[in-house]
Order: sequence, then structure tokens, then C-alpha cells
Amino acid sequence: MPLLEVSSRQQVRHFLDLPARLYHDQPQWISPLDHEIETVFDPRRNPNFAHGEAIRWVLTAPDGTVIGRVAAFVNQATAFTDATLPVGGMGFFECINDQAAATELFEACRAWLAERGMQAMDGPINFGERDRFWGLLTAGFTEPNYGMFYHLPYYQQLFENYGFQTYFKQYTCYREVAAPLHDTFHRAAERYALEHPEFRFTYADKRNPEKLARDFHHVYNLAWANHSGVSAMPLDKARELVRQMKPVLDERLLWFAYAHDEPVAFFVSLPELNQLFKHVGRNFNLWNKLRFLWEKRRYEQRPDKKLFGVIFGVVPAWQGKGVESALMVHARAEFMRAGYTDIEMNWIGDFNPRMLAVTRSIGARIYKTHTTYRYLFDRTRPFERSPIIR
Repeated sequence: MPLLEVSSRQQVRHFLDLPARLYHDQPQWISPLDHEIETVFDPRRNPNFAHGEAIRWVLTAPDGTVIGRVAAFVNQATAFTDATLPVGGMGFFECINDQAAATELFEACRAWLAERGMQAMDGPINFGERDRFWGLLTAGFTEPNYGMFYHLPYYQQLFENYGFQTYFKQYTCYREVAAPLHDTFHRAAERYALEHPEFRFTYADKRNPEKLARDFHHVYNLAWANHSGVSAMPLDKARELVRQMKPVLDERLLWFAYAHDEPVAFFVSLPELNQLFKHVGRNFNLWNKLRFLWEKRRYEQRPDKKLFGVIFGVVPAWQGKGVESALMVHARAEFMRAGYTDIEMNWIGDFNPRMLAVTRSIGARIYKTHTTYRYLFDRTRPFERSPIIR
């Protein structure tokens, strides 16, 4: 089965078109946008090429039909987090239900990464941030949220038969917005209102994107940048994220807690964009951009909207003091006023028991599971799962 490096426009088209053929009878599948996939592999648009490299392949049958695809990448900024185990990445895997074909794709990644000094590969992951295109769907085969892949159920066996082992699991949790919160949440909100006048809980003002970027940057770096695999965020990147979100954000979903005007917690959500993109299509050309605006307007008028929890965090000095509970009370009330009925919270790692406890405390249940696998090139080396965040 010929394995071809993607280097021409035709091969790029083959790479992008394969999923539409594999998932044509899967009503739950929603395709990512072609240009967002291509951004990952464009050195002009993906800053990770400044300290890394990537390659991708398509696998064809003897008659020339494309039956698989995959990518491999090395990011020098993250590859040596464990000095004893340099780790590369593989992702964007799609394949027919054929172990020999899958193994050929996995072997191409392993060999390419080994040539660059890697001793293991994680996958399927992204050549970029963890917030999208990360993990293999292994449970909860429902419509994917924006930025997450839907996968065919047999992919799990293709990975595990090759020798991949679970490094960590990422959960998507679901709750109805109107479901009541436990009394302890309301007591926390009342306590902060009565005993902490220096505190305020409010949603962002999208007319002031600079403040939104600075507040997000402050909380993110204090709450998340010390976690394994998560780098500190430059302020310019926070500004760029706000700029990218501006066309789709609903400011009523961007909640912050302030102590003496210092942002100390956030709960950042967006309208669930795949509820729009599933009506638009993969090609975000001018016509589909107009279609998107039309669908967005229709969606905003619905009384049963879904929101997508992007990130939640509390700076260390205020963790465990009820700030997150009070913040949730204020946010939930506004979500309901804005017409949101369902919330899914993405990307809660099983290595983060504290965050899982928070989601359980608000009545959310695990709805989908994505698995990030690791494959050790030295098959005699003992396997270790991702360390737990204490």
C-alpha cells in the first residue's frame, strides 16, 4: 500500500477529503473546517513551526484510492518535558477498518520521530494547543463540539492493537443549565456578597477587548501555566485569542471574579459553534461565511441554545475558598436569562481530580471520553500514565 508524503495540492485535497468518505453514513459527524486543518500545517500561520516541524502522509490502496491519513510532529518546546523520555506527536489519523493499513501509518510516524531523537509518541494530538484536535473519541459517540474530532468506534482497537497505551483520558461533561445547584453554592455566593465587599462577579464587556485579554491572561497564567504540558501565555497571544473569538462570542458567557479589581477566577464559554457549522460545511468561502452569519442570527433567537465551556480556573491564592461556587451561581443565572439550556464542558483530564470534583459538584456528568495514547519505542520500558495534579 503506497504511503505518500503530502506535498502537492492534490494530496492536500486527498488528505482533507478522506473523512467525508469514511463518515458519510455517520449522522453524528460534523466536519472540522478545511482551513482550520490547513492552518496546523502552514508554517506562516502556525507559530509552533518556529521550534518544531511536521509531516503528513496519505495511504493509498493499489488502485489509488486513499484509505488512510496521518501526521507526525516534533515540538522542541514540549518534547523534553521529561528529560529521560523525549516525546513527539502524531495525529489527524483517519483510516479504513484495516489493522495492516493503520499499522503502516503508525510505523511511518514512529520511524520519522525516532530519526529526530524521540523515544515515544503521543496521539492522536495536535501540532498546537491542547484545546482542539486532541484525543481519540472512545466513548459518547454523539455530535462533537467545535474543535474536537468525532471518530469511528473501531479506531480504538486500531490504536491499542498496535501497542498504544492510555496516557490520560479527557472528559466532556454535560449538565442542564436550569438544573439546580447545591445549597452550598448559594451560601458561598451569599457569603461573598455579605462578607467580601471587595469582590465582584461579572461578565466581560466585549467593547473593551484589551481588558478582556489582560484579565484572561492574568488568570490563565496563574491558574494553568504551572500544569504539566501547559505553557505560560504571552499577552499578545491572549489578545489574538480575543480577536479570533470576537465574531462569535457572547459576552454573557465570559465570567470573571475580581478581588480589589484583580481578576482571580474565570469561567469562559462560547456558543457551541458546531451547532452552526453543521449547517454550513467544510469550506468557509464567501457564500458559506454569509450562510454562517444567517445561521448565527437564527441561533441567537432560539430559546434552547447550547453553550460550550472552554476553560475554568481560579488563581492559587483563592482556590478552595468558594470563589468558584459563587462565580457559578452568578454565571448560571445569566446563562438562563440569555436562553442557554445546555452546557458541555470540554477537556477535563483524568489527571486533574480537583477539576473533576468541581464538575461533579455542579451536577455535571461525563458525557464523552477522548483518550490520549502514548507509544513507547522501547517496548521493554515500564509505562507510566500522566502524573496526577495535586
